[in-house]
Amino acid sequence: MANPVCAIIGIGPKNGAAFARTFDRAGYRIALLSRSTDFSDSLAADLGDARVYTCDAADPGSVTSAFSTLHEELGPVDVLIYNAGSGSWQSVEDISAEEFERGWRVNALGALVAAQQVIPAMKANGAGNIVIVGATASLRGRPMTTGFAAAKAAQRSLAQSMAKHLGPQGIHVSLLIIDGQIDDAGGPDATAGKCLDPNDIASLALQLTTQPRSAWSFEVDVRPAQENW
Repeated sequence: MANPVCAIIGIGPKNGAAFARTFDRAGYRIALLSRSTDFSDSLAADLGDARVYTCDAADPGSVTSAFSTLHEELGPVDVLIYNAGSGSWQSVEDISAEEFERGWRVNALGALVAAQQVIPAMKANGAGNIVIVGATASLRGRPMTTGFAAAKAAQRSLAQSMAKHLGPQGIHVSLLIIDGQIDDAGGPDATAGKCLDPNDIASLALQLTTQPRSAWSFEVDVRPAQENW
């Protein structure tokens, strides 16, 4: 029997790479989906069994095309990690309609379309995990987070709606609220509790996917010990 599949959307040198390495060590076959594949290609070479797919989270057609190929090559997805994020750090007076829409497309619309690609197989299997990487901005808007906060709030509400609908069908949807700066893995600020370590975030994501059905978490906020909150 083939190992389970973990699809990660949004691949970078911090969280994306940490998710990939953590789930690779846990025995998953890894699908790396990102708009640019330069980093993904080098990361995949270091993993046991990984494939790279071009995927623009803001473009529903790109998302559906990527998952169509992924399903042909790897089969159904057991864990989806939605790590794609985008934001424009401007006030309500300065942000353009295009920038506002782009943030919503990446954070909310992309999460919706990606989830729709994996839900049918998860329902048929009666099991599956969808982990969405959110942000504290989803809980509060500040002057310069007009676009980002609105997009992350939409993402959070989407995730909650998904969790309530899909939970009874065996699909665990969880949301990681990231609160704080992210350091390099093993960096001194992370060790001192001043910044988040991406490896620790990834370990928590893996833990969420192993929770028993009698005690599922939905929203988990993650912050370093010295974060002012």
